[in-house]
Amino acid sequence: MPLFNRLLIMAVVLIASISGATAETTEVRITKQPGLLYLPMILMEEGRLIEKHAKLAGLGDVKSTWITFNSGGAATDALLSGNVDFVTSGGSNMLLLWDRTKGQVKGVAGCGGMPMYLLTKNPNIKSLKDFTEKDKIAVPTIKVSSQATILQMAAEKEFGPGQHGKLDSITLQLGHPDATLSILSPVSEINSHFSLPPFQNIALKDPKVHKVLSSLDVFGGPVNNAIVFATSKFRDANPKIMGAVIAAITEAMAKIKSDPKAAVDIYLSKVKEKQSAEELVELLKEPGVVFEVAPIGMFKFASFMARVGTIKTTPASWKDFFFEDIHGLAGN
Repeated sequence: MPLFNRLLIMAVVLIASISGATAETTEVRITKQPGLLYLPMILMEEGRLIEKHAKLAGLGDVKSTWITFNSGGAATDALLSGNVDFVTSGGSNMLLLWDRTKGQVKGVAGCGGMPMYLLTKNPNIKSLKDFTEKDKIAVPTIKVSSQATILQMAAEKEFGPGQHGKLDSITLQLGHPDATLSILSPVSEINSHFSLPPFQNIALKDPKVHKVLSSLDVFGGPVNNAIVFATSKFRDANPKIMGAVIAAITEAMAKIKSDPKAAVDIYLSKVKEKQSAEELVELLKEPGVVFEVAPIGMFKFASFMARVGTIKTTPASWKDFFFEDIHGLAGN
């Protein structure tokens, strides 16, 4: 074979091997959960924003596949098994995986933060001290969801150091839609629910239901109760996809701020909730609502989890458990 032909074949093989090594995925599998907190995800799905920003990044046609989970536990299992690429769930779930995988799972961006209410239909409960073993509190995932973790923080404040797990025995796992139906049912054993918007607002329309506490009372300010996270393996293999997803989240959050009515109209077209657009727009204006790419309050969250032993690694800052793609933002 002539030398020129051999060199040409070698060049083709080399180019093919380089292209294969640098090719990024053409499908992004990402999860969301029910609730207004996940509004950015719904806007991203409806507006095909990942596809848009992937194309802008020169990646061509990229498909996004959206999977809905009612609890963070199932979503994180899917991430670890390789069945999804991005999970949108509570910050506590992300921190658990960051700790257990020794940093191989990290946060990508904030999704949203909204005040969460501990609700009950037991008229005798006015504070945490009034709960007994006869009561049942629904949380998305026992012990480790954002709601369960904030309940532990509240218990420590109420009962003293070392008592963070005092109410763990009366919590049970149930997704927000089913938990809302349960607390409104006159026959359900579940009489309490650590909820989030809009489910808590729906439940509070029943005069038998009242608020025991708010996450704002416990935390002293806003906190991201939903985070987008992924594995280092996926991020290293797909840096442009990672950038496209962050750009899509950024655009969705900008839409929420610039035109909340249009954003909730899209939300209501995709869910079965019986609230008006006006009610939801008012919810978005409440104190403690944050839709920022930078994480809010997550270092305080992580510090508590490390102190009580839920995670073994104590981070030095929020940047320890978020990818460097957003390190230039003012997170905390």
